[in-house]
Amino acid sequence: MFIARYGEQGTMTDLSPHAPGHKPGDTASHTRLLLGIIAGLVIVIAVVGVLTFTMSVSTDTAGVSLPYQTHYSVSLPDGNAVTIGSSRIAVMAYNDSVITDVDGNREQLSVGQTRVIIPRHATISIFGIPVYTADFQLTLQYLGTSGSLDNFDLTVASSQKIPSFLLDRLIPSSVKATQA
Repeated sequence: MFIARYGEQGTMTDLSPHAPGHKPGDTASHTRLLLGIIAGLVIVIAVVGVLTFTMSVSTDTAGVSLPYQTHYSVSLPDGNAVTIGSSRIAVMAYNDSVITDVDGNREQLSVGQTRVIIPRHATISIFGIPVYTADFQLTLQYLGTSGSLDNFDLTVASSQKIPSFLLDRLIPSSVKATQA
């Protein structure tokens, strides 16, 4: 007959305080594993969200009011085209004025004159689902030329308040812009 002592294993009656095959600390390792899986899923979803982030801009507007305005001081490179929103804008200084070419339509501006660019509609989508839509309109006021840069006051009027990170996406990095 076997007499087992408390905690002694390998006897006919195992009175171990832990179940067979269970090691102390296993709960902590399961928790770490679960947290690692959750963190991995969050990272994968975030990466897919960034990769599926799209902004489309079209000329389809419904004539809504544009009560929100943001002003920028911008310097456009003389003679080089840039894209702001979906408008291709090229400027060329000429005497004391500037010739602006917006999507193939040319107009000459003197210092202080403005040019209104036709309204646009922007849709932001993530995972293919539209999460933000707004109508907006750009207005350029010519301020003069300095070196190889033509300076403008750019006003972005919109139907909804546009978050700053989206406004930054409208204006390319090649354009020297500061919010006024």
